[in-house]
Amino acid sequence: MSTLNSAASAGRPVLVTDVLRERIVEGELPPGTPLRDVALSAELGVSRNTLREALRTLHDEGLVVQRLHKGTAVKTLAAEDVTDIYLARRTLELSAVDASPLTPEPLLDAMEAKVAAAEHAVDAEAWDKVGTASLRFHQSLVALLGSARLDGFFRVTIAQLRLAFAVMPDQGAFQAPWVVRDREICDLIRGGRRMDATAALRLYLDDSERTVLDAVRANSRTSTTGSTRTSTSRTTSAAKGKR
Repeated sequence: MSTLNSAASAGRPVLVTDVLRERIVEGELPPGTPLRDVALSAELGVSRNTLREALRTLHDEGLVVQRLHKGTAVKTLAAEDVTDIYLARRTLELSAVDASPLTPEPLLDAMEAKVAAAEHAVDAEAWDKVGTASLRFHQSLVALLGSARLDGFFRVTIAQLRLAFAVMPDQGAFQAPWVVRDREICDLIRGGRRMDATAALRLYLDDSERTVLDAVRANSRTSTTGSTRTSTSRTTSAAKGKR
């Protein structure tokens, strides 16, 4: 689990934000998780005001929801969120492949290391780690652009993406096939086959978006149906109580 050793003394909201965002990326804070300021501020060793400022930033990033009298919780994404995420992914990741011939070797090495980490996690059947490592690969792919601003934007994007992945009913079945395709894309980039890498990545993103959208919409329907049944049941019980 991420820690806040450096932020405990500095008390800086940006560091608290980074820690909580990383916990989302790592799958430690799935959608719907309540973020109680008293407990979290004590755990992280910061003031409640610092924590609340960090939560406001996460809200602005689309990672949490804040409701009056209900507190803060990790966001459950809707289909329109997923569509927007993949628009951003196509823009940045395809641009990164296009820029790859000019990329310094250490950045290519870092990308390769992320794929290897994902493959090792698959071998261990550590599916949460597989999901995180695959996201890190795509983060390292965007890093090929060499822009600190875009890196910062994409840190938020992969956290949002992890929330979308969280609705998958079988993480193992979902995660493993993508790692094979991550490896293909990595090898094509390192082999100088930029056009082939672009085609493989474009197909990858198309397939991934459809899969994630189907799962998010199914989850939304299930949640809506469950809420409707609960509401109907309460109404019926109340009506019986008045008889």
